[in-house]
Amino acid sequence: MKIVMLDAHTANPGDVSWAPFESIAPCERHPRTPVAETAARCAGAPIVITNKAPMTREIIEALPDLKYIGVIATGFNVVDTVAAKECGVIVTNVPGYGTPAVAQHVFALILELSNNVGASAQSVAAGGWQNCLDFCYYDKPIIELAGRTLGIIGYGEIGAAVARIGQAFGMKVLASKRNWGAGPPAGIEAADTDTIFREADVISLHCPLTDATKHLVNARTLGLMKKTALLINTGRGPLIDDQALAAALEAGTIAGAGVDVLSVEPPKEGNPLLGAKNCFVTPHVAWASREARVRLIAACAANVKAFLAGSPVNVVNP
Repeated sequence: MKIVMLDAHTANPGDVSWAPFESIAPCERHPRTPVAETAARCAGAPIVITNKAPMTREIIEALPDLKYIGVIATGFNVVDTVAAKECGVIVTNVPGYGTPAVAQHVFALILELSNNVGASAQSVAAGGWQNCLDFCYYDKPIIELAGRTLGIIGYGEIGAAVARIGQAFGMKVLASKRNWGAGPPAGIEAADTDTIFREADVISLHCPLTDATKHLVNARTLGLMKKTALLINTGRGPLIDDQALAAALEAGTIAGAGVDVLSVEPPKEGNPLLGAKNCFVTPHVAWASREARVRLIAACAANVKAFLAGSPVNVVNP
């Protein structure tokens, strides 16, 4: 038996150990795999691990020995889970591994937009401070988060972690969730999405991407926001209509945005958010701390062990 890893580089460019997998079976690791080469690389392997390399119906049906696809990520839309189930192939993912890293990145984006750290440092490096007549200078307002309202759309594990950090900054938290059960935790005020768009000073997106949430951020909802508000997206790119957000930023409808995800990744030339006014774009790295990737590899390997033991966990195509 062997394990084939289709795109190992993203999760581990060489700074952490593959030992959790190597203790299970020999591993054939490919840094990246073009779609045209996927079936050939997976031939004969009962276990395939993918991050973003697509496992389409055509590929799955061409692999009679395939029994298990482990997605070394939380999102599993790269796998045709219906085709996998029809072929008797179990698909698993890894939830929860990146919560601390993503929550931290959310506030890295918020603080960049509110404190202008990068722009200030670049200005100093360019000689701005030496040439200043005063002991300090600032060209953009510096915003205190204390007393402002943080709106969280999608109050899951990551949303809750973001809320805790916001509360530590002294922010009021509004949050939306499909089902609150017994109600929101103490200190969290339940709200619908339109209320969050209208009332929040900072909105952070953490809801899953579904037909209902695609382009949740659009011209209408952006029009509900305060002109001083900030929008953060570390969830899924298509939650935002890129063109509508770029237009809102250029028009001053909202004050700024920080996004770690885009509708198409890597972005195509001409993506309207690249270079948009007061928009910071990071390359889908909120999840990628070394600590998170260590947890990711260990958890994905544990999924494989559970499958081999006959008790699969984190199955996404039951």
